Amino acid sequence: MMNRNDTAWTDRELADPHAVGDKARRVRSMFTAIAPRYDLNNHLHSLGRDQAWRRLAVKAAVVQPGDVVLDVACGTGDLAMAFRRAGAGRVLGVDFTFGMLRVAQVKALSASTSGEALAYQAGDAMRLPVADASVDVVSIAFGIRNVDDPAAAVGEFYRVLRPGGRLVILEFGRPTNLVVRGFYNVYFKHVMPRTAAIIARDRSGAYRYLPRSVTTFLDREAMVRMIRSTGFVDTAVRSLTLGVAAIYSACKPL
Repeated sequence: MMNRNDTAWTDRELADPHAVGDKARRVRSMFTAIAPRYDLNNHLHSLGRDQAWRRLAVKAAVVQPGDVVLDVACGTGDLAMAFRRAGAGRVLGVDFTFGMLRVAQVKALSASTSGEALAYQAGDAMRLPVADASVDVVSIAFGIRNVDDPAAAVGEFYRVLRPGGRLVILEFGRPTNLVVRGFYNVYFKHVMPRTAAIIARDRSGAYRYLPRSVTTFLDREAMVRMIRSTGFVDTAVRSLTLGVAAIYSACKPL
């Protein structure tokens, strides 16, 4: 298992981290290394917008009382907890990084929200430990690009959703405005990787991977095509904070 002083990514591999053969192993080890200060870095480097984005993702899911929500790649549990606060009947957070799950479980205990209504379980987005047509909402925040095969994961989301169930994907994007994109590139590619690594005391390359994993990932049109090709309908995209992030929403047909 990688520790904070191990290097996960070389410059050559970062040219396209999605093409690296053992991406899943690297991603798991990398997030284990940064888990203790993951939340702090998220809040600081998004200028506090990450929590607002999650609240908007919950709103996009149109949560109904009693809904069963599956939060995939749940990380430290912020989105899962937001769904529970919004009135979901039961929320299951799934992640394949045990270090992240430990943080999520501690947070749930501290907030007195653990138990049957909010639980966490180890699991892979491409092989979800959930029965067919058993959940009302599937969400994934800032995780779809970390999956080895995003199309396979979206297929799993479709499988576990009940007819009429809703899919919500929150993911980073690339601003279209040239001025905004210029500032974004400087901050995202040069400033954030250095300051985040210092805060996390991390040498794994996690915060060098982050900007490359965004800029080399599917663009919005390709994401929408992938979602629709799986069978989802009513697909929509909402741009957030001048295009820095986006919410993709869709439904499984009745």
